[in-house]
Amino acid sequence: MDLGVDIVNDVRALQRPGALAALAAHPRAGVCLMHMRGEPGSMQSLTGYSDVLAEVAGFLGQRLAEVTAAGIALERIVLDPGVGFAKTPEQNWALLQRQRELLALGRPLLLGWSRKSTLGLLTGRPVDQRLAASVAAALACVQSGAQIVRVHDVAETVDALRVWQAAGLLAAPV
Repeated sequence: MDLGVDIVNDVRALQRPGALAALAAHPRAGVCLMHMRGEPGSMQSLTGYSDVLAEVAGFLGQRLAEVTAAGIALERIVLDPGVGFAKTPEQNWALLQRQRELLALGRPLLLGWSRKSTLGLLTGRPVDQRLAASVAAALACVQSGAQIVRVHDVAETVDALRVWQAAGLLAAPV
């Protein structure tokens, strides 16, 4: 944090001991709170949800309340439903199809679909051949209300978003 960090992208949503206090000590740094069950090594065994969107929204809402109660200003917080983190491909698609419901939490949404295995399962392509699917997923995310998309292929994604905007399919400027 003392190295000039502007935003922390925390896959554990500031749940680790000391993480919340460390961010609170830097009043200008933003944070992205992401949903994930378990740890990266074990998360894919924790995909049992009765309603993935309701559970993700509940978790993010709870973390949002706890983080703001600790003194982190609301405008410093972005939310990420954690595509691919403790979720099956079907659950990832359900999150994308219903992501507008997460806007009710009142914070910008960040989504990262770029090169995800869910795209590989859909297209049958290896990770290095998922550019078209990744760009299409980014367009779908923005069209469905995401304000931020995490991508590997920035220029191609920006070009696609500019075309989408010129076609009148995207209201926000790129």
